[in-house]
Amino acid sequence: MLITKETDYALRILRALADGNRMTAPELAANEQIPQHFAYKILKKLDKAGFVQIARGADGGYTLAADLSSVTLYRLIRAMERDAAVSACTAPGYKCQWRKAHGGELCKAHIHLAQIQQTLNRELDSHTLQHILFGS
Repeated sequence: MLITKETDYALRILRALADGNRMTAPELAANEQIPQHFAYKILKKLDKAGFVQIARGADGGYTLAADLSSVTLYRLIRAMERDAAVSACTAPGYKCQWRKAHGGELCKAHIHLAQIQQTLNRELDSHTLQHILFGS
C-alpha cells in the first residue's frame, strides 16, 4: 500500500482547509500545486467521505467538515483509494487461482502478506491527520 498522488493531494487540500477558511477548487489547486481536474475529483471523494463540506453559489467553495485530530491516515487512504491492499490476495473477496488449483491449500505467501497488511493497517490507523500535517 503506497500513498498515491491522489491521497497526497487530499492531504494537501485538508491542510489548506484546516484554518477554517472557505476556498474554491481553483484556489485549492493553485495554492497546493494540484492539477485542477484532480482537485475536483479529490474534493468530490472528500465530500463523500465527510471530510469537506461544499457551499454552492457565488460565494461557494469548500470548508473542512472533519476534525483532523480524529481522522486517521488509514481512514483517508480508504476514502481515496479503491484498492489499498498490499497485495491483490489480501483484498476482501479475492478469488485465489493458486489456492483453487491446489485444492484449497493455504498459501504461505498469503498468510504472511495478510499479517503484513494487518500490521500496516494498524500503523496507519494510529496516526491522525492533525499529527501528520501539523505535528500536534
